[in-house]
Amino acid sequence: MSTRSATWQDEIARRVRGEVARDAPLSGRTAIRLGGPADLLVRPADPDDLAIALRACRELAVPLLVLGGGANLLVSDRGVRGVVLKLPPGFGEATTEGFGEAKKGRTRLVFSAAAPTSRLVARAQKLGLVGCEFVAGIPGTLGGTVAMNAGTRTGEMKDVVRRVELATADGAGWVGADELAFGYRTSRLPPGAVVTRLEIELRPGDVAASAAVMRADVERRRATQPLTQPTLGSTFRNPPGAHAGQLIEAVGLKGHRLGNAAWSDVHANFIVNLGGASTRDVLGLVRLARRRVEERFGLLLEPEVHLAGEFADDEGIA
Repeated sequence: MSTRSATWQDEIARRVRGEVARDAPLSGRTAIRLGGPADLLVRPADPDDLAIALRACRELAVPLLVLGGGANLLVSDRGVRGVVLKLPPGFGEATTEGFGEAKKGRTRLVFSAAAPTSRLVARAQKLGLVGCEFVAGIPGTLGGTVAMNAGTRTGEMKDVVRRVELATADGAGWVGADELAFGYRTSRLPPGAVVTRLEIELRPGDVAASAAVMRADVERRRATQPLTQPTLGSTFRNPPGAHAGQLIEAVGLKGHRLGNAAWSDVHANFIVNLGGASTRDVLGLVRLARRRVEERFGLLLEPEVHLAGEFADDEGIA
């Protein structure tokens, strides 16, 4: 390890009051269970500690990656240089605004970005609110769902998020959902910003019917997606008027294996870790599918997966 690396790691560890771990394994923190270590994993103790960590990264010119629940994230086998920041469970919950406020027959609720998606569903059901049925079964944290505008065929986060609190090295503040430029599985967050809280708007409704819709949706996913295996989730965005899984299956790759990774034989847009896979295996499958689909259909599949860490020139998606 270089003298410079040791210096910045020591300095951040000295400033931050929360958990700081060097060479921290990341594979267990991603849904597909892959990836090398982070130079430094930081879990700030509270919002003030988060501000200290963000300022330290800026002052020391250290790269920063914010890690949510690890869904749709592919970490390099070489790991991630710089700081990987992860909010601990319940981060900032003491500052949430209880059950929120009612506006024009709707209720706004405030959640910690570190809360699991199941927290939203549970609170909505408890309060007799509906409108977030699409969240049921989506893995990860609420902050992560905002960052990627997570959703299903029945809805997405942009439908219910009204504003988010963003923390930067210069402080924290609320911004309206219209400033996030929500798109298909994307949002636009300022560089270096961390989602710390979010405000969700729901409406009163039939919670029994809502629960039935969620059960049916979860059962459908269990039958059509490889949810019992480590996976990235959907690998590619669906092109306009087409489905990525059907295109991958049409070019003969459903079930195709490379090393210890494979295109799922349950849903062809999901790559699964069969045990002992490498990120390099996964990227090989991604590139193969893109090439075959483009050659046959003239469509270039766009990844829904985000890459993090050091990648060699021959390891990218392009």
